[in-house]
Amino acid sequence: QVELVESGGGLVQAGDSLRLSCYFSGRTFSMYVMGWFRQAPGKERELVAAITSGGSTYDADSVKGRFTQSRDNAKNTVYLQMNSLKPEDTAVYYCAAQHLSTSSYGYWGQGTQVTVSS
Repeated sequence: QVELVESGGGLVQAGDSLRLSCYFSGRTFSMYVMGWFRQAPGKERELVAAITSGGSTYDADSVKGRFTQSRDNAKNTVYLQMNSLKPEDTAVYYCAAQHLSTSSYGYWGQGTQVTVSS
């Protein structure tokens, strides 16, 4: 069973930076696409970024140029470096895993709160 554990959220001011981490365990990490989602109060969950084991990435338009994702296959960990944070980035951020043989994210972390004050 896949387990995902996120860390790194917190309360920051607009313009600050945070780095989220997500540790993957339970299965072969390289067989999974890893995604970062966020959900703000009253809004739908949205995909922020995704990365394959080969390093191909997707970034939502709302975070391009500010957020950078990376993946350390030796440590079974993905990272989301968030720079120039804005109040509208405030949300619970979730790490998720999608097996290469499937078309949806089947495993989710517990979420970590990111709050950006103006």
